[in-house]
Amino acid sequence: MQRVLILLGIALVLLGILWPWLGKLPIGRLPGDIVVEKDNFRLFFPITTMVIISLALTLILWLFKK
Repeated sequence: MQRVLILLGIALVLLGILWPWLGKLPIGRLPGDIVVEKDNFRLFFPITTMVIISLALTLILWLFKK
């Protein structure tokens, strides 16, 4: 449990440091992400982005498991 908390803390620190550059990545604006914009209403449903994030997390967790 200690190892998981330390790794989670390191990941959060790295995410905080890299945050200004992460906004420039096309994640969240990929083909397949649904955006509906109307007067005073905006719906954003990131289907493709969530699939890619899920695959990346699955791969990372699978590598840590081995």
